[in-house]
Amino acid sequence: MNTHVHHLPEFESATSHVREALQAILHTILFIRSPGPVAPHDVECESFQITYTRIATDDDNSFQVTPSSHQPYQYSHNQQQQQQNIQQAYNLHSQKSDLERKVDEAIETFLRTLTPIGPELMAGNLTVSFYERRARQKLFGLVHQEEKVVWEQWILRVVVNNTPRPMGEDEASVIERQRIQDTAEGMLKSVLLKVFDLAGSEIDHIPPVMYDFEIINSKRADDRDEVYSRVTNLPALINLGS
Repeated sequence: MNTHVHHLPEFESATSHVREALQAILHTILFIRSPGPVAPHDVECESFQITYTRIATDDDNSFQVTPSSHQPYQYSHNQQQQQQNIQQAYNLHSQKSDLERKVDEAIETFLRTLTPIGPELMAGNLTVSFYERRARQKLFGLVHQEEKVVWEQWILRVVVNNTPRPMGEDEASVIERQRIQDTAEGMLKSVLLKVFDLAGSEIDHIPPVMYDFEIINSKRADDRDEVYSRVTNLPALINLGS
């Protein structure tokens, strides 16, 4: 099976906003590639004027697993069947809570393994891999092993900018803060739009079975070259004396 690899646009953000941005990107990908019926939950970003959709959990007010709630299961007047449906819903949403924790833990691990690429700049490649588990036999069937077959990957280049932001209330500081905010928000929108574009372009490679995912920081060999590139391409300093 050939692995479909999707390269997303580079995303750069300040340290204070990068976690929320990565949550938006990762949850959007996971929602789109969910292997079964799920309930959507809209999330409004606090740092950006963006709303994204993720898989609902039992902690979300918009989706509560109760006999009277709108569950993604067919309602039955048979009490035993109804209880089974409710139990399935509880199991499903318990998994979604685990998914949310898995995403947050992956983000923290990723941020701890970033590589310096310049003054106040850290970077890394965040990779989301979807795979299915297959049984494999060796030694004439005497040894049984399970292998992970990756069928799709999403690769995102992330740059974290630790440059101190101007904190003054003068006009120049306010304009600069807004410029930084608008730039990051524009880059986040570009990434999310690319996710939607790529997700719908090809779907024939998605397996018709249950599958899993993993999120890792994949190192890139040319990080040192990028340090040189960013330093040599810095804009000229403004001549304040003119």
